[in-house]
Amino acid sequence: MLWCLLGLLPATAGAATVATPPTAPVMLVLGDSISAGYGLDAGQGWVFLLDQKLKSQGLAYKVVNASVSGETTAGGLARLPGLLTRHKPKIVLVELGGNDGLRALPVKALRSNLEQMVDLSRKAGATPVMFEMRIPENYGPAYTQAFVRTFTGVSEERKVPMVPFLLMRFASDPKFFQDDGIHPSAAAQPQILDAAWPTLQPLL
Repeated sequence: MLWCLLGLLPATAGAATVATPPTAPVMLVLGDSISAGYGLDAGQGWVFLLDQKLKSQGLAYKVVNASVSGETTAGGLARLPGLLTRHKPKIVLVELGGNDGLRALPVKALRSNLEQMVDLSRKAGATPVMFEMRIPENYGPAYTQAFVRTFTGVSEERKVPMVPFLLMRFASDPKFFQDDGIHPSAAAQPQILDAAWPTLQPLL
């Protein structure tokens, strides 16, 4: 399905929206087009909605979106040290790997890059969170299964929280995708946040 070719909530009743203080802990989002909000207007992407949800629930985190459309795990790994030094995050969300799979890059390199990002984040005093990725079945069962196992393997062995595949809830429904049939639409963004929130909430 075309959704696989990615280059890749409502506020609590009565909750007060709070301004983010200058000393608020940072949540760094290191992702690809899914988190960069490709094709969306400012304020529509799931990362923006996450920032608004945190504020509405009185959770004074500063969300820094360092996502880049088309990014691979190698690119994220190369950028991460500088981002850790600059932002000193408390939590690092690693939403990467989809582009590695679409380019059929070696699974061994994918795993190494994910492990290094986890280790670098922890060394900097941050809690890493991995995001599960999926690729089309036409890449062949051997590669596809090895790809998926890479995420679960790193998550289990490194004891890293992992968000289930963000597009799982609406992958077969074209109305949740942009005209290119590839990137999630504005209507899909709340559902993406809903998929991520159960994993993120206990860490806050």
